Amino acid sequence: MSHMTHFYVLLLALGIGVVAGLRSFTAPAVVSWAAALQWINLSHTWASWVGSWITVGIFTVLALGELFLDKQPKTPPRTAPPSFIARIGSGAFSGAVIGTAWAVTWSALGAGIIGAVLGTLGGFQARSRLAAAHGRDLPIALLEDAVAVLGGFALAAVTAAL
Repeated sequence: MSHMTHFYVLLLALGIGVVAGLRSFTAPAVVSWAAALQWINLSHTWASWVGSWITVGIFTVLALGELFLDKQPKTPPRTAPPSFIARIGSGAFSGAVIGTAWAVTWSALGAGIIGAVLGTLGGFQARSRLAAAHGRDLPIALLEDAVAVLGGFALAAVTAAL
C-alpha cells in the first residue's frame, strides 16, 4: 500500500471517529453498511462479521434508536463519562474496521479515537452554541443528525474509491 493510501485510510478513520463523536451508533452502522455493500473488503479478517446483514440490522436499529433518544430531555450530555467513553469506543471500533480493509487496523483505530474525541467535544460545543443562538435545540439536533448520517455515508462511499 502506498503512503498516500495509508494517509487517506487514516483520514477516513478520523472522519468516522468524528461521526462516532456526533452519534455513537451511526459510525458502526455506516461501516457495517459499507462492508455489506462491499464498499470495503473485510473477507477473511477479524471484522468479516461486520458485513453480515444481521449486523447491519442490529447496528441500524441501534442508530435509529439513538437518533430518537438524543432528542429526549433526560438524555445525558455526550460529554458525561459513560457517553464519552462509548463514543471513543465506537470511534475506535469503526476506525479499526475501516483500517482492517487496508491492513492498517491499529493506526486506523488510533485515528478513530482521535476523531471521536474531536467529534464529541466539537459537536457538543457546536450544538450548544447554535441551539443557544437559535433559541431551540431540536432543529440543531436534527441538523447534527443529518451531518452524522450523510457525512458517515459520504466517508463510506469514498472508501469504495480507494
